[in-house]
Amino acid sequence: MDDARLEALGQLITGALPGAALGHDVSFNQLTISVDLAKIVEIARFLKEDSRCRFVNFTDITAVDYPGRENRFDVVYHLLSPTLNARIRLRGEANETTQVPSIIGVFPGADWFERETYDLYGVIFVGHPDMRRLL
Repeated sequence: MDDARLEALGQLITGALPGAALGHDVSFNQLTISVDLAKIVEIARFLKEDSRCRFVNFTDITAVDYPGRENRFDVVYHLLSPTLNARIRLRGEANETTQVPSIIGVFPGADWFERETYDLYGVIFVGHPDMRRLL
């Protein structure tokens, strides 16, 4: 997808999810949506089920640690829409006590990645059926 189509997709998503999708950015031919992690299940369900999006392929979840920030973690989700031939990144801020809702109900493949992000960064996913350390 070219930058203009990614920009239009970002506007579509932020317009459809007010208060959940907080903003978007297109850089290096990649779309990043800033999200409210408390609403990540609603966001994931919309991106998967809405006919204008169809992000049906869950790729991964990880985190980035910025120790100097109050919300030190960026929790990052990557999804793919074969229909649009586009990838998307969702990014939301969390701290050591933020309880991030699990998206396993929408994307069962998130199971291992949520556990890994918990184990490596300490990000807490609530509603996960087996939130224990891997290592």
